[in-house]
Amino acid sequence: MPENLSDTTPAPQVWPTLRARDARALIRFLVDAFGFEETVVHGVGERVEHAQLSWPEGGGIMLGSVKEAENDRWPLRPGTFGGYVVTERPDELCARARAAGAEIIEELTDTDYGSRGFGARDPEGNLWSFGTYRGEPRKA
Repeated sequence: MPENLSDTTPAPQVWPTLRARDARALIRFLVDAFGFEETVVHGVGERVEHAQLSWPEGGGIMLGSVKEAENDRWPLRPGTFGGYVVTERPDELCARARAAGAEIIEELTDTDYGSRGFGARDPEGNLWSFGTYRGEPRKA
């Protein structure tokens, strides 16, 4: 196990959320390019009220179609999301993302804190960072 990992690092339980102009197309992209798994999608036609995409290594994201309403209780603008996703296979994932047409905005690199990863932008403009850094274990 790498020095920056620990058996005490907790499983992810934070589920970031985002909105999309074309949520169904974004779901297809996130599955094809990055390897998210489509767990559930609720909606009619092109509209997505709620979708859950699971990350094979734990956790996931939730997303839906943007709502152009004054009473929107969750008024997130498409393309303003940024997230970090842990992966044990950044090289393989970067090649997959590139082959699927993802815009790679930061090439594979090794950090001084022991992570290896890359950055990408999805078709909606959201920024994604993928790397091996799992975070530090909680203090006892």
